[in-house]
Amino acid sequence: MPTPSKPILDILKKYWGYDSFRPLQQDIIESVLEGRDTLGLMPTGGGKSITFQVPTMAIDGMALVVTPIISLMKDQVDRLRGLNIKATYLYAGLTRAEVNRAYEKCLYGNYKFLYVSPERLQSQSFLERLRQMPIKLLVVDEAHCISQWGYDFRPSFLRIAQVRKLFPTVPVLALTATATPVVVEDIQRCLNFKAPNVFTMSFARSNLSYVVRPTEEKVTELIHILRSVPGTAIVYVRSRKRTKQICDELNRAGIRADYYHAGLYIEDKDDKQNKWTSNECRVMVATNAFGMGIDKPDVRLVVHVDIPNSLEEYYQEAGRAGRDGKRSYAVLLVKHTDQRVLRRHVTEAFPDKAYIRSVYERVGNFLGVCIGEGFRQMYDFNFNLFCRTFDLPVLPTHNALKILTQAGYIEFVEEIETQSRVMILARKEQLYDLETVTPGADRVLQAILRLYTGLFADYVFINEDVIAFNTGLDQETIYKSLLEMTRMHILHYVPRKRTPYIIYTTSREEPKHVLIPKAVYEELRQRMNDRIEAIINYAYSDLGCRERMLLGYFGERADEECGHCDLCIDRRKHADHTADDVQQGILYMAGLRPRRLEDFLNTLSFPKDEILSMLSFLVDEGFVEHLDDDTYRAVKR
Repeated sequence: MPTPSKPILDILKKYWGYDSFRPLQQDIIESVLEGRDTLGLMPTGGGKSITFQVPTMAIDGMALVVTPIISLMKDQVDRLRGLNIKATYLYAGLTRAEVNRAYEKCLYGNYKFLYVSPERLQSQSFLERLRQMPIKLLVVDEAHCISQWGYDFRPSFLRIAQVRKLFPTVPVLALTATATPVVVEDIQRCLNFKAPNVFTMSFARSNLSYVVRPTEEKVTELIHILRSVPGTAIVYVRSRKRTKQICDELNRAGIRADYYHAGLYIEDKDDKQNKWTSNECRVMVATNAFGMGIDKPDVRLVVHVDIPNSLEEYYQEAGRAGRDGKRSYAVLLVKHTDQRVLRRHVTEAFPDKAYIRSVYERVGNFLGVCIGEGFRQMYDFNFNLFCRTFDLPVLPTHNALKILTQAGYIEFVEEIETQSRVMILARKEQLYDLETVTPGADRVLQAILRLYTGLFADYVFINEDVIAFNTGLDQETIYKSLLEMTRMHILHYVPRKRTPYIIYTTSREEPKHVLIPKAVYEELRQRMNDRIEAIINYAYSDLGCRERMLLGYFGERADEECGHCDLCIDRRKHADHTADDVQQGILYMAGLRPRRLEDFLNTLSFPKDEILSMLSFLVDEGFVEHLDDDTYRAVKR
């Protein structure tokens, strides 16, 4: 790797405004600049992007960044552009003109960063063009996806090894927030590391208290927790529908909340995220689509209403609390039926092999791909219409497509949303003499020129709602105007689009020839089962230390217990009180007003079994009365 032309601390200060690096960042950067293949394990919020952006700015040449998260890819490119750093990206949803434009920028525009989705690596034309680019660093973000032992294995990542062959002297930097020891080894093997080289930040978070709260009324308990812990919060649930339902419940309880999931339009996502970041909204109720790339240090509370499928997912999402180093809480709500639901996820994730083959056959019929055709072709794929057309259940069908992806027959790229964008093709002087048919087209053009900059140099994202507001025209007129000007070669308009894609990685086969290997069915099923059993053990254990369990799972030894998780605190409660203390606490609370059982359990800092036993004793002895509305009050004597 070339010798850095600029000191890395000067670069950090100039572009990012920081005077020093966070722990481990400088070590990783120096390793990369020495030309060594490097794996960085940095928990959520550890500042992974700095570790490849700074060294790339320190050398001549550019970085190729492979990442599976398209929204994060766009976000990072926008941030780099905001710092006046030249960066661009390629993913399946771009038009041919936009792809060619990106190639030209990288070849002739002295660009520093090219972000690509892993699916792009299967294109031979991309690899040929890539060979001509001055690539000096290969970055693999979310590197656990390359390992079949990881919780989110993606076969497309395995093609990164082909890129390494194009640039045999270029170092690779692999980054991930969560990886078990076996995944760490597998990442280095899959990426052909010349020598083992791992930098690991401790998974311990001294300011983060892990709490598991058993409850049969999760929303009621959630409201209680939010009222008890002030500050910004994230509430994670598994379904899009539940985000809206729980958000409404919180607002009815007087807690300012909003909801977020992958099915929202980009503008809605941005608006909700901005309001939450600026504290206009206190609580975001979200699926796991929320959180990637969000840099809000003062999140005081992360609550999981539904248990994730793995400790990797849980740790990553819980770790979005307390990035500023102040006391924060990660709370997992559990009820007795959750174990059964989690174990059912394994069965749902691996439908019968005959069903998987039938889905494969129907995809080909739906897309009009003949046997022996389709190799390396990409097709828009309306998943919901596909399920309706063949009357297929959504969840098993979705998982069948994922297994076919892992088996190497297709690449199922889920729900890419692209905003509308425009690039002016005509010269400025040509815009004064337009003769259009659509009424109002000239007003649309003038509004675009007034509202947006850089239109003559590149594609610029536009918002038809904003144009409608500024022109007084309806959406249909704006759409027709932009299409007409596209036909006239005045501009190129790419309408917004939200659709999944199917890419055939082999020619279409007859169903009987579709083999589902043991490595992507039985073995992956067993690994998913092991991960679910690990998080069940974490959620339902009443012994030990929560943080110690997490650290052990990730291969890190903890000599001492954390002292601030719910289990550690509960042990201290046993040692620091008497039965009389418990009795007086119950009588004091019940004497003020009638209380529900959960009020005692959540307010009194005594073990649950001691509170239940003492409450039962006080009712039996007539000191406390159990009322018809299931509350308890002290009996006056």
